[in-house]
Amino acid sequence: MSKTIKNTFPVEGMSCASCANHVEKALNKQEGVIHAAVNFADNTVTIELNEDVNKEVLRDAVSDAGYTLLIEDEDEEERKGEAYQRKLKNTIWAGVFTLPVFVLSMFFMHWKPGEYISFALSIPVLFVFGKHFFVNAFKQAKHGQVNMDSLVAMSTGIAFVISVFNTLYPQFWIERGLEAHVYFEAATVIITFISIGDLLEERAKSKTSASLKKLMGLQPKEVQVERWGEKQTISIEKVAVHDVVLVKPGDKIPVDGKIVSGDSYVDESMITGEPIAEYKQSGDEVFTGSINQNGSFKIKASKVGKDTFLAQVIERVKQAQGSKAPVQKLADKIASVFVPTVFGIALLTFGAWMIWGGEDKIFHATMNAIAVMVIACPCALGLATPTAIMVGMGKGAENNILIKNAESIELAHKVDAIIIDKTGTVTEGKPVVTDLLWTNDVETDHLKAVLLAIEEKSEHPLAHAIVNFLKQHEVKNTADLKAFDTLKGKGVKAIDEGDLTYFVGSIALMKELSIPIQDEQLAEAELWQEKAKTLVAFANKNGVLALIGIRDEIKPGTKEVLEDLKSSGIEIHMMSGDSQQTTAKVAKELGLDSYKGGVLPQDKAELAQQLQSKGRTVAMIGDGINDTEALAQADVSIAMGKGSDVAIDVAQITLIGSDLKLLTKAFAISHLTVKGIRQNLFWAFIYNLIGIPVAAGILYPINGFLLDPMLAGAAMAFSSISVVLNSLRIKGQKI
Repeated sequence: MSKTIKNTFPVEGMSCASCANHVEKALNKQEGVIHAAVNFADNTVTIELNEDVNKEVLRDAVSDAGYTLLIEDEDEEERKGEAYQRKLKNTIWAGVFTLPVFVLSMFFMHWKPGEYISFALSIPVLFVFGKHFFVNAFKQAKHGQVNMDSLVAMSTGIAFVISVFNTLYPQFWIERGLEAHVYFEAATVIITFISIGDLLEERAKSKTSASLKKLMGLQPKEVQVERWGEKQTISIEKVAVHDVVLVKPGDKIPVDGKIVSGDSYVDESMITGEPIAEYKQSGDEVFTGSINQNGSFKIKASKVGKDTFLAQVIERVKQAQGSKAPVQKLADKIASVFVPTVFGIALLTFGAWMIWGGEDKIFHATMNAIAVMVIACPCALGLATPTAIMVGMGKGAENNILIKNAESIELAHKVDAIIIDKTGTVTEGKPVVTDLLWTNDVETDHLKAVLLAIEEKSEHPLAHAIVNFLKQHEVKNTADLKAFDTLKGKGVKAIDEGDLTYFVGSIALMKELSIPIQDEQLAEAELWQEKAKTLVAFANKNGVLALIGIRDEIKPGTKEVLEDLKSSGIEIHMMSGDSQQTTAKVAKELGLDSYKGGVLPQDKAELAQQLQSKGRTVAMIGDGINDTEALAQADVSIAMGKGSDVAIDVAQITLIGSDLKLLTKAFAISHLTVKGIRQNLFWAFIYNLIGIPVAAGILYPINGFLLDPMLAGAAMAFSSISVVLNSLRIKGQKI
């Protein structure tokens, strides 16, 4: 039996959820293919297949379905960049050609040469810059399906064909006492509007893959290893398990492994999301992508290449993006029912008039079938979603909320479960001194200066917070230290110019050195610890001189925001890489019942999956690299603007400035936009429901009324204008 392999290939030409299904079906039918899954967010397909399967066969199968599978090794970023530039160019040119057509139709509607100019300008808009709508509609038709592209192609195609006929043969209508109108502007405006919406989405997609590139960039390209007693610099790909790797200050850790000699503080925020570096010494494990701060050490590689923690994170982000079924947009769902229905009614109308239409039946059958197609011409439907979404995105930008795609706006109002990260999302993300308590009148300028001098020399991650605090209180470093020594992982020891010895470190260090601590200090320490504060003691050999309380402060207004969300029926789960004890204290302060500390990146994504399997619509809110898996897995992903670039790239919505108060605004904008879309669809439909039977000639037996296709066109234009105006109304509404 042949070995199975997994390959990922780019796919071109997919424009909606049903396109992704066609590609999957085409590949899953092939012999030797075990499973194919399309990642619509990334325009790729991952195929599990037997090793001996010919890739050309797969390419041909996808090609027969109407799409392009790229099996040659191409630069994906370059390809995506080119696709975006192509869309940008087409959209700009469509806009340039549409503007004069629109002006002519509005202000020079009875100027005959204007019709010929509009005719000439519309051709490139529809069949060059908007060609892909017709190509995609044809692909859908081949599969017996329709989507938004079918809707666009049908509406613009009908408007164009009727306009061309009326431009070239106006006599046909004039002889029958009717006026020959043209609708070139309807066709071109729709192509331009929808192209702008597509362009915004293409931009969001190109950002998603950039995030994975940035994750991969967390690993150094070259490393120093010790082999046979010699130091060698080799490329990261050549590092083997059991190699001894040298890590210098400031280096990114290249492989997973155990420290065999040396020690240092290591920033593991990529894994835990915590800003405070961890002290690591011989025997401790370290992970790829973590950053060594100040010491040097050697590690024995235990996992390299695709097995490292970082590689696993990248793989899971890809899987999460690929496993999410693309959301079928509201407009696609409507199109799939509406387009066939309209064609059916037009055919029925034509047939009914041919049977019962009397002597002028051919004229009446043709005219009424055209009237049905024109009045049903779904221009308003085509505009209903993109106009509301563009206004919604604009409304978000005004409120410091960056919304990347239509999907997130359409889904955010349905969210009923939120997973929220603690550090950097709920809290400020950096430790600050909240309290400094001196012992019984020992506070002097000299002691403050000694404390500042010690902390300025210290490499401990919390030293920076103490230095900042003292400098803000105008303490000057006037003390001279004769000696300074680091007590690894515990604190520091220093001797000043007067030969007095001082210590700065944890309460545990004070107990270890048998330095006396007063009862009131211990009582204060307990109170601070209950509020999730880290304690640092400043002492000499006779006793503790001062206690310092440090904590990552909760952002102002966070509790109120979370209470608002809970009162609207959303359940909130707080997950953190910080200790369970600290997480529990923060959760208690915020009034949250569901929380968990000490979690790894995959734990957050697993919780999202569990909630989704119960039918929940899940939003993930985070700011760090450790949140990317859950952001990719969630239905709606929200990043904090001050967070890591990777999290911002993966997320669909970014709260600029990291203000959690914007969260309720983001949900409100989604509610407003979706309400706008539904109102737009109502206006588009109500007019179709009334107009189609009239256009089919239902009133003819009663009062002899037949709808002039030109009046049908005017009604179509009115319906489109009402949809655009309704969308613009969203802009003026208060959140």
